[in-house]
Amino acid sequence: MRYTQTETEHDVTLEPAKPPVASVVLLHGLGADGRDFVPIVPELALPESIPVRFVFPHAPMRPVTISGGYVMRAWYDITAFTPEGRADANGLTAALRQVTRYIEQEQQRGIATERVVLAGFSQGGATALHVALRHPARLAGVLAMSCYLPFPAKLASEKSAANADLPILMCHGSRDPVVHVGMGLEARDELKAQGYPVEWHEYPIQHEVNANEIADISRWLQRRLANQ
Repeated sequence: MRYTQTETEHDVTLEPAKPPVASVVLLHGLGADGRDFVPIVPELALPESIPVRFVFPHAPMRPVTISGGYVMRAWYDITAFTPEGRADANGLTAALRQVTRYIEQEQQRGIATERVVLAGFSQGGATALHVALRHPARLAGVLAMSCYLPFPAKLASEKSAANADLPILMCHGSRDPVVHVGMGLEARDELKAQGYPVEWHEYPIQHEVNANEIADISRWLQRRLANQ
């Protein structure tokens, strides 16, 4: 699949050569930007029969407590990697609004919400879970890489009925020193307990992705986005 890349101050977009039949909005991790995951798209080797638009938003610049107040791109503040400190409610609310605008933008471009996958890595993956499970309209699925579930105790009362059984792919490195695999397993177990169909893959890697993970993501995307 060939793509045309465009970039604005807010995001990077890869437009397929054929008119897209689906979209993936992928959120980067803490301190990175939307360019971070652009190189994996060709490696997914999606078939010509499923032309997908990929959108990579940039998180806003903000001071991050866990990094000594250093200003970087972040979807929300993190004070500590504890259940109480690993996300801030105000930041997540702002991130939810920003990411929701991207889903609405794809609708305006002619892609139905049930053909939109929300994806993310690390803090971006946590944000993708937070937004997708609360989105009022049905989505195609959520891809959560090397991440955790923010405020798990709030999910039961805040989750969307339209996405109550949303397919979720979770991928995590068993040697991750940044977001320990235990945080990912905790998220998986909580999501399963609440009825979500979670597909879990674990790899002998650190806070990164590898070829096996990319292949698993490609297979999952093709299952979710194959033309009906």
